[in-house]
Order: sequence, then C-alpha cells, then structure tokens
Amino acid sequence: MTSQLIKNKQIVEDDWLIVDLAKVEEIIRMQAGKVVAFKLSGEDYPTKEQVSKTIFSDTGKILLPLKVFILHQDRLKKRVEKKEIGIWLSTHEEIDKYIELIGDLNDFPLIAVNVEKFADGRIFSIGNQLRNKYNFENELRAIGDILRDQIFFLKRSGFNSYLVKKGRNALDAIKGLDDFSEPYQGAIDIVEPAWKRNKR
Repeated sequence: MTSQLIKNKQIVEDDWLIVDLAKVEEIIRMQAGKVVAFKLSGEDYPTKEQVSKTIFSDTGKILLPLKVFILHQDRLKKRVEKKEIGIWLSTHEEIDKYIELIGDLNDFPLIAVNVEKFADGRIFSIGNQLRNKYNFENELRAIGDILRDQIFFLKRSGFNSYLVKKGRNALDAIKGLDDFSEPYQGAIDIVEPAWKRNKR
C-alpha cells in the first residue's frame, strides 16, 4: 500500500494506526426531501456510546480519538510514557474543555486534527492554538478532508505533517507547500513578517 503521509516535503511511511470511532446506528428521517440524521439524545458528537464502544489495540503506536483517550487514560499511562499514544480531535471539539483532563500535551508525540469535510477554517485556528497557547512542540498532523491548496496555510498554522486522503495525489499536495515563496505575514513557521526579514 502506498503511503499518503507527507512530512518534510516527502511521502513517508506512517507507523501510526488511526483508531476510528465506533459506528453506531443513527436515526434517519426525511426532511424537505433530504435524508438527515437526527441526534435525538442531545449528546455531542462523538456520543458516549461511540466512545465506549471504540476498540483499539494493546500494542503499537495508535492515534486515539480525544474522548476515547480520556475514557481510558488510566490504563494507557505506561503507553503514553513509552510514546505509543497520540490523540486526534475533530474541528468542532474545543481542546480548552478537555485540557485539564489531558494534562501536558507534550506527553504526546503526535496530535492530529481531523477535518470531516472542509467547510471552514477551524483547523487553522486549532493549529495556532495548540502551538501558541499550549506550546505543543511535537508532530501536529492534519488528517481527513485535506486539500492541496490548503497545505501551505496549514504549514503556516503549525502543522508539520499531512495525511492526504486515498484517491488524492499526495505528490501534487507536496507542491502546495511551496505555493508562495515569501509569505508577507508572520506565522508559526516564519515568525517575523516580510518587512522585518528583508532589509532594504
């Protein structure tokens, strides 16, 4: 299987296994001619049922959904110390709400942010927040519906690896990292703005 993981402007093998949330039955109804899933319980996504039913391996490097890690963190302490556990969160999940339960984010060698369907810029804000507010220093990965023309801006927001969806061209996505040669604003990757970097 060909890897779709981009790091350091190269396609590399991925030694992390992403643990997906358990699939649970959704209640489907018709509304205005469209099929929509109603969350009748009022629970947030992922639901408590999804979190409790999610299973994962007892060995190897695994990337766990944020709430699954929180549920099982006592049993995972030794694996966290061995750097075998990373976490992923969706763009609607607010890390602020969970930070006290998680502790030091730098205990994780990898944090990923999953974009279910790219419709807004929350992933950029999350990257900035993790780097600036929480001083996360390790690998920050964008996963899910990641598009080639957003990779450059993800890099500017603090991401340093990108898992491109199957069916998309990872080699083409790498080119997106160099879409702009001299960014004007300061950001995570290049702190000083162009007017400070370029002496005239």
